[in-house]
Order: sequence, then C-alpha cells, then structure tokens
Amino acid sequence: MNKEQEALIRVFLVDDHPHGREGMREIIGSDPDFTVVGEAASGEEAIARIDDVLPDLVLMDINMPGMGGLEATQQLKFLYPSLKIVMVTVSDDITHLFEAIKRGAQGYLFKNLAPSAWKEYLRAVVVDEAPMSKEIAFKLLQEFSSAVSGGAADGNSRAKPGISDSSVLTTPLTSREKDILERVVTGESNKEIATAFGLSEHTVKNHLKNILQKLHLDNRVQLTRYAYEQGLLGK
Repeated sequence: MNKEQEALIRVFLVDDHPHGREGMREIIGSDPDFTVVGEAASGEEAIARIDDVLPDLVLMDINMPGMGGLEATQQLKFLYPSLKIVMVTVSDDITHLFEAIKRGAQGYLFKNLAPSAWKEYLRAVVVDEAPMSKEIAFKLLQEFSSAVSGGAADGNSRAKPGISDSSVLTTPLTSREKDILERVVTGESNKEIATAFGLSEHTVKNHLKNILQKLHLDNRVQLTRYAYEQGLLGK
C-alpha cells in the first residue's frame, strides 16, 4: 500500500437496510479521501467484523433490529476506545443524540443532508474539529440540564450524565482556554473562534488540544457535558 492509499479515511458502514448502506457507500465512494472497508447489517455483525478491518470511522444507523446502534456504539467504544463513531438517522430527537453521546459517539448525521455536507462533516470528525450546530448545542444543554435536575430531585446520581472518573482537572485552564471552551460548547467552529479572538485557526486547535488533554477528554461533545456538569458555563 502506498502513502496515498494509507492517507485514505477508512470507513465502516452499519445499517440494516441495503439501500441505506448503498446510499452511504455512494457518498463515501464519490470522494477520493474516503474508502469503505466493510459493512454490516446489524450491531452484532458490526462487532464481529470490525476487528478484521479496524476502520478509522464507523457510520452507525441508530434503529436496527436486534442490537441497535446505541448499544453497538457502547460496545465498540469499550473494545476500541479510539474508534470514531458517527450516528446516522432520519430523526432529530435530541434524546437520541444525548444517549449517543453518553455511549461514546463523536457525531450525528441526518440522512437527508447533502452529500457535500456529509463529507465536510466527516473530515472534521476524523481530526476532532467537528462543531455541533448551534441548534443542537442549545438542545443538548437543555437535555443535560434536565437530566441533572431530574437526578437531584430524585436523589439518584445515576440520572446525571456523568463524565468518566478520569476526567479530573489536574492542571487549571488558562483564561484563554476558558474563553475558548465557552465558545466550543455553544457550537462555534475553530474558524469562528479564531475570528472572535483575533487568533489563527492553528492556535485555536492547539488551545483545544490542551483543553482536552487537561480534562482527559476526547472531543467537543464530551467537553459540552463536562462544562455543564462542572458549572463552567454561565447559566
């Protein structure tokens, strides 16, 4: 395999409908940066097959007979923590997004989006730069707030969408990092943040990398959870 082939983003497709997989395959196949390395029609099949190909990215349908996408995501993230999983759905139910994030998903794509939007978003996911839309970020924070409030009212800490025990702030965030964190969790992209603070996108990426390392987190959606739960957002 040459260097150009090695640079391809290796994608695994999971959808119980053949037409669903065909549609995703056509989108992925139309871009030279991506290559489909495997497919599965169920969560169980995905878990059985992914070890043979070890993709960079999994596109996971949420609703499937047997083991659904949410359960499959949780098991795959346990087996392969660095695997990036994007949920694919026709539903805009925020509870699905909330649950997907709790189980380790890095992103969320609607099936009716234009192919160009898919590819742009997936590239960003692979390099941990994919912002949530501001609408999704707002709904997500509402869902986090509801879950936390419900847990407190019931006296049940499990109702709270808790972060990993390893997500402990051992090194304080700088003032700039706190400013960037506040904008990340409201859905702003690296470019928007860079413009707001008069920085380069490269500098913003470095700040974000440092924030994630300090908090022992992996991506922006985990940052959103952490920021809300730790009271780092102005509420």
